[in-house]
Amino acid sequence: MNKETLQQSMYDLIVETSTNLPKDVRRAIRSAKARENAGTRSAMSLDTISNNVKMADENVSPICQDTGLPTFKIKTPVGVNQLEIKEAIYAAMVQATKDGKLRPNSVDSLTGANSGDNLGLGTPVIKFEQWEKDYIDARLILKGGGCENKNIQYSLPCELEGLGRAGRDLDGIRKCVMHSVYQAQGQGCSAGFIGVGIGGDRSSGYDLAKEQLFRSVDDVNANEDLRKLEEYVMDHANELGIGTMGFGGETTLLGCKVGVMNRIPASFFVSVAYNCWAFRRLGVKLDMESGGIDEWFYQEGEKIDLTQGSEAELETAAASSGEQPNVVVLEAPITEEKIRELKVGDVVHINGRMYTGRDAIHKHLSDNDAPVDLDGQIIYHCGPVMLKDDEGNWHVKAAGPTTSIREEPYQGDIMKRFGIRAVIGKGGMGPKTLAALKDHGGVYLNAIGGAAQYYADCIKGVDGVDLMQFGIPEAMWHLNVEGFTAVVTMDSHGNSLHEEVDKSSLEKLAQFKEPVFK
Repeated sequence: MNKETLQQSMYDLIVETSTNLPKDVRRAIRSAKARENAGTRSAMSLDTISNNVKMADENVSPICQDTGLPTFKIKTPVGVNQLEIKEAIYAAMVQATKDGKLRPNSVDSLTGANSGDNLGLGTPVIKFEQWEKDYIDARLILKGGGCENKNIQYSLPCELEGLGRAGRDLDGIRKCVMHSVYQAQGQGCSAGFIGVGIGGDRSSGYDLAKEQLFRSVDDVNANEDLRKLEEYVMDHANELGIGTMGFGGETTLLGCKVGVMNRIPASFFVSVAYNCWAFRRLGVKLDMESGGIDEWFYQEGEKIDLTQGSEAELETAAASSGEQPNVVVLEAPITEEKIRELKVGDVVHINGRMYTGRDAIHKHLSDNDAPVDLDGQIIYHCGPVMLKDDEGNWHVKAAGPTTSIREEPYQGDIMKRFGIRAVIGKGGMGPKTLAALKDHGGVYLNAIGGAAQYYADCIKGVDGVDLMQFGIPEAMWHLNVEGFTAVVTMDSHGNSLHEEVDKSSLEKLAQFKEPVFK
């Protein structure tokens, strides 16, 4: 096999997976847009998502800044050297990271050090399987941390919030799957896709669940019981009203695929792998002699332009009451008085300076002084994809929000200590932060998860960076923005859209208690 050709094939697979949303996923998003009520926050989110997908196509840049943990699933004919394939993947990963197609995401679990090239113990994940066919089947999924953190595993029998007892039968499995959709809320960048694994042990169950994500969105399960389960979930999960980004709405789930395997008598696991709307997985058929690409998978049919018919403007979204939302321009430093005027449902346009801050920054600020004056400032929960040019200047290649709930232990205390007035992220935060917003005079702004190109376009310059010892995703970047748009979902008056949607969706979940399958 030609090593250079094989490496180029793997590089092309990585770049296409990161930047080009598969056609079957585009069809699912188009169907969701058709179902959603015009003028709602969820409709606005889907329009922004559509615009972002098109920008990623045009820029050949990451759809989402969190390019996740790359997982390769490769089938090889007997006699093919799998070590050569692994070597080609490693080289392609390094090059794709250097070119800004992947964010450096491989972090030492003990020291916190980022390898900088996406290589390290256990990363990327590469799973080989031999088969009798005369070609190589190579598939890749880039599954971000936000949706990975919403994976869940159930051990039957168990008691489920809103649904009661789930037994060791198809109805118990059904309850687990419905609960898995509920518990994800907007934190996994809904509307999402789920892969479900029934049986196995704890590790093989999760493997089976993730394997379902390699199925086509359009396929039909050959197992009649599982087909009925998939159809049931798709028919009813959207009745929960969680909606895109957890804003409430008609579309919460875009796909459900279920697999089953044997188990031991004592264990009955139902494992669910949740994937965000930015469902980045592609595959290629490789010639076993040359290593070249003969065919792409998941790309049947026309390539849909999702922006057709889209407003692509966040302020067109009406508040849940049906009234046109208030639109406010913010520029730091922001006064407490200005923050107190904002209410849930308001749309904000941010101009001027904001600072990124993720997990490492929040832990650092809990024990140390800030490297800059944060009084009246805005913190953006974001780990961008950055590239440095020949003159030493940094450029933002992708910059969507990360899931905010991870910062719940720190956020309120840090806002009070440093005078921060606004935080931007996705998925909302919990009661500790909500109480701090009310006490301190702060606000939480929900940006559109996965819209990394949309928001990168709003960033007009990088004015500096601090704490680079934490690595590019975790450093504190000083960003100069223009027209950066988000929605107030937690205000300084004790109101939280996320709390409201969680409560209402739990009430709706309860309607699925009764047995369905005989």
